[in-house]
Amino acid sequence: RTYIIGGVRGKPIKLSEPPVTQLSDVCLAPAEQLWCSFRDQSVKLRMTETGLGCKAPMTVHQMFLETVESYGDLPALASKNEGQWVTLTWREYYQQCRVAAKSFLKLGLERYHGVGILGFNSPEWFISDIGCILAGGFAAGIYTTNSPEACQYVADNCEANVLVVENHKQLLKILQIKDKLPHLKAIVQYKDELQQKLPNLYTWAEFMKLSEEVSDEQLNAVVDSQRANQCCTLIYTSGTTGNPKGVMLSHDNITWTSNAAGKMPDLKHGEEVVVSYLPLSHIAAQVNDMWIAMRFAAVTYFAEPDALKGSLGTTLKEVRPTSFLGVPRVWEKMQEKMKAIGNLFHLLHHVWYSSLFVVDSSENLLPWGFMLANNLVFKKVHWALGLDRCRNCLTGAAPITKETLEYFMSLRLPLYELYGMSESTGPHTISWENNFKIMSCGKVVNGCQTKLDKPDEDGNGEICFWGRHVFMGYLNEPEKTDEALDQEGWLHSGDLGKHDKDNFLFITGRIKELIITAGGENIPPVPIEDAVKAETAIISNAMLLGDKLKFLSMMLTLKCVVDDNGDPTDELTPEALAFCQQRGVMATKASEIIASKEPAIYKAIQEGIDRVNAKANSNAQRVQKWIILDRDFSISGGELGESVSVRNIYSTSQKLGHIHSFKDFSLFGLFSTL
Repeated sequence: RTYIIGGVRGKPIKLSEPPVTQLSDVCLAPAEQLWCSFRDQSVKLRMTETGLGCKAPMTVHQMFLETVESYGDLPALASKNEGQWVTLTWREYYQQCRVAAKSFLKLGLERYHGVGILGFNSPEWFISDIGCILAGGFAAGIYTTNSPEACQYVADNCEANVLVVENHKQLLKILQIKDKLPHLKAIVQYKDELQQKLPNLYTWAEFMKLSEEVSDEQLNAVVDSQRANQCCTLIYTSGTTGNPKGVMLSHDNITWTSNAAGKMPDLKHGEEVVVSYLPLSHIAAQVNDMWIAMRFAAVTYFAEPDALKGSLGTTLKEVRPTSFLGVPRVWEKMQEKMKAIGNLFHLLHHVWYSSLFVVDSSENLLPWGFMLANNLVFKKVHWALGLDRCRNCLTGAAPITKETLEYFMSLRLPLYELYGMSESTGPHTISWENNFKIMSCGKVVNGCQTKLDKPDEDGNGEICFWGRHVFMGYLNEPEKTDEALDQEGWLHSGDLGKHDKDNFLFITGRIKELIITAGGENIPPVPIEDAVKAETAIISNAMLLGDKLKFLSMMLTLKCVVDDNGDPTDELTPEALAFCQQRGVMATKASEIIASKEPAIYKAIQEGIDRVNAKANSNAQRVQKWIILDRDFSISGGELGESVSVRNIYSTSQKLGHIHSFKDFSLFGLFSTL
């Protein structure tokens, strides 16, 4: 059936009123269940009778075409070429995706087979992803940090017919494993010249030229055969234990979530600007940069590949985004740089922070000196950060500290927390202007539902999701799909949470991270770890151990400067230095503190732990021993996942059962074995 999008063809459309697909235009594939695990299956949609949940389903192509019809001449993508920004309009972008789709068909992309994309964010990444979907395949992003073996797993799991790589460095990974990929037919390199010519290896220009041999009618037939309740893309989880799972997302998952998530903060069609720099293989970046941008006709600017090594700040000042998504580590690095400035800024910024607590809400009064501080400091700070017109400063993908949230609040740049997972197509709860609370991850997306399963006496229960954002299932893994979804179709997150009186959701721990001591006591480690970090400002990460042991012990790391590759150095951060200096310690390196077991620092840490222990509900929940490790956690070291969150190793902590003495904790290498 050929879809005719309601309210589009032959009718004038106002810029502020995008067309809407009607239920009468929808044709879904037959489906008996809410979930599935195989590539050619379909699912029933979790539609509601009213509200956003009853909006007509649409495919990615339909959503794209609606935006093109309304905003075709507006810029869609912008990237640097020899130092100058080059843009594609929505109409040009759409045409490029059609060209790529025809080229994929020419290369032999089969229905429900994958196209793996391995490279930094770029127009070619977007065009490959969407072109693959239009051609009936599954787009599958691969982390650029993946080893050849990890790339092989993803490519084999999605039965990739084509792999798209950024450059020679990424190409070398694929060449090492291509003979182990029985479904692979071609490789495309989208940047730089080929250093060697090999069979079935194409430059981007050569790849796009292949489209000339495929007719529009052939592509249209594939596009018209797609249904909103079929799979179109795969997100591979970072895999904290075992191999990553392929999260199957339907057309409706993407199109519905993009619309619902964008409506809550009142995004403006044709007016939004975002910067793309976080890995597109992660659900947060992909939904924010590509899909919400498509739904609301935003322009996406691509940062330089060295964005996280220093160039992101320059890009932000050039682009001045209206919305900016940063993982906690990005905001923390900004915070560290701002704290290093000192002088007038740090004499005045507390004026705004104090105003948050002393403003008379009945009279809407601001404290004396606020306007002066605003004009002298805050506006200039916002401009210097490139966030002077940013209405939505977003943080997600990992927990963020209260200290960082309060710091940016003091700059009049409140950070709005998001919460969700790959299996919920990204956001499940959202914070936005006038709808946020410190340490809360916001309110549930309109049209979705939250259930707190088996709540305790304090209201803490497992957070479960319901809505049209819930994934189809894990590719080829029905058992793991059944573990994630209960018989009623609720997605179980494994996270513990509770609501306050205003229905804001707070994350309080993880079910899967329970420590069960030798005495049989169940202990959630996250609250204890967070409390220790909050009590002692020099602590960067804390890892609680105690599964099957007689008592709790803790591994600690100190706050150290991170180098351009994201790896921790031995140099203490300005905040850690200040902590030391306040106690008369002149050490500048973590190794200096550890080597001498600096008495003042060790005493301060012990006092912080004592304060945490004093609040424990039982003796079993008190930390009895601790050690400082000689370097901080990192992705490259294996202690952090791709989302910059501590890996879930509590379920494997029985491997640490032999650790009983202080000296045993010095074996930092044990993390790499988990």
